[in-house]
Amino acid sequence: MPLPRSFNSLVKSAGRRQLTSRYAPPYSRLFLRSCSCSVPQRLQKSVNFVAQASDKNAQLNPTTSDPPTPPTDHRILAQTHDLFITSPFSPGSPLLLPNGAYIFQRLQSFLRAQYPQFGFREVITPTIYKKSLWETSGHWENYAEDMFSVQGRGTTGHTDNAGTGQDEEFGLKPMNCPGHCLLFKDNIMSYRDLPIRYADFSALHRNEISGALTGLTRVRRFHQDDAHIFCRPDQILSEIEQTLKFVGMVYDTFGLGPYKLLLSTRPEEHFIGTVDEWDRAEQQLTAALGNSGREWALNEGDGAFYGPKIDIILKDANGKEHQTATIQLDFQLPQRFDLQYQASPEELKLDMPPREGETLDTANRRPVIVHRAIYGSLERFMALLIEHYAGKYPFWISPRPAIILSLNQDPKVLDHVAHLQAVLAGLRTPDSEPISFDSPQDFTARAKPQPLSTIHLPIDVDTSARSLGKKIAEAQSKKYNHVIVVGPKEVETGRLKLEVVNQPNSAASQRVLESTVGRAMQDSDWVKGRIAVGLDAGTARKYFEGLVDGYI
Repeated sequence: MPLPRSFNSLVKSAGRRQLTSRYAPPYSRLFLRSCSCSVPQRLQKSVNFVAQASDKNAQLNPTTSDPPTPPTDHRILAQTHDLFITSPFSPGSPLLLPNGAYIFQRLQSFLRAQYPQFGFREVITPTIYKKSLWETSGHWENYAEDMFSVQGRGTTGHTDNAGTGQDEEFGLKPMNCPGHCLLFKDNIMSYRDLPIRYADFSALHRNEISGALTGLTRVRRFHQDDAHIFCRPDQILSEIEQTLKFVGMVYDTFGLGPYKLLLSTRPEEHFIGTVDEWDRAEQQLTAALGNSGREWALNEGDGAFYGPKIDIILKDANGKEHQTATIQLDFQLPQRFDLQYQASPEELKLDMPPREGETLDTANRRPVIVHRAIYGSLERFMALLIEHYAGKYPFWISPRPAIILSLNQDPKVLDHVAHLQAVLAGLRTPDSEPISFDSPQDFTARAKPQPLSTIHLPIDVDTSARSLGKKIAEAQSKKYNHVIVVGPKEVETGRLKLEVVNQPNSAASQRVLESTVGRAMQDSDWVKGRIAVGLDAGTARKYFEGLVDGYI
């Protein structure tokens, strides 16, 4: 049920507070700034929340005054763990090192693995478009100052009376939605085809002011787990409910929170569409939030001018709040791009008076676009994870899941280290022929493709001549999840000694290990409060696969 207006008026003063950064431009330049295609803005003030829950057993996720971890700075941690660097040659465009790229790709892979069950199909769209596309979407008029313009070969943008597409300058895309509108419009859609869900990880560019650039949290080049759902008006409720379920699953998997759900409704002025359209959309969003079983709050009058929205507000390690996930309805872009679908018999029975200036065929209807991002900016989400985990990453996303340390420089020990590294990384099977650590590669042998289902892990080795104590101390300081020691005893038995040193969910890890080895851990399996067991390479590999499969 929608909230009565009398109730809304009680929270109006709280709900109308602005949630954008102090760097946000005035209203005239706010076109789609809050779209799911936008970088989540750091919140300067918290909204006074009025809790809404469907019942007393609801899962409440209010933010609290206690940050999730001790205060940290992701930029300092990035140096310690070799995640990314910045360069004056490209301000606001982080350069991800292999460890940072591994986390980034894990984030993408995680969502890609979930897309089929939620009905999303991934697309790839251009990075630059001609000015005329941005004029159609409205960005050139309202957002050009935040866009990077590009001049291609033979284009100056100064030819008088040039036709559409002739001598136009280009713009680097700050958002994916116009491109997705082009994809939708390419075919004649029936009501039976909807909803259509496009997902996109394309790079986006925004010309943020230099004084606002900060590490991964405020950048000029970034990526989003961006998606747009083209649906019928009667499908809004089910799509929002599914999206909220998607959001909850993701944040629970990462152990992130607490977070707030915030519903922003129709502005009093400067909105597009009819009041009836807004009321119906808000009713469906309200019903979806109520059915979610999570706490939410009303922020009346603070919706984008093109539609109402639901924002997820997450507190970082320093106690500051960020908008991460967002779900927004859009009535404007379908009209600007003349998107339409063949109406159902039920829709044709409804008497829908055309809008002023509307040229829509009477047998067709306009879809509603749901802008959806769960991470928001992957770069900003990475920053929150870096600070949240403080270097102690869950195994499945850790850039340092394990390191193998040699006890000495014996060639047999080094060969065993090389064999174990290949098996644990997923490059060889346990029964493969042993390989020599320092033998030259056979470039005449044919390379065989790895199965797409293989879980590849970045297993490091340290075969330096330093003492084992120094190697272990360095491995622990670098927050490796597991330390594996190999000496003459392991060479003789063909096994390894594995110690769990930095695994966040130690209880879950122990359960996976016990399930893999087929027995409970005993007193002899513990050293200084940590599990340290002897395993063969195949069992260790199965244990690692179990951690990845369980998102542990």
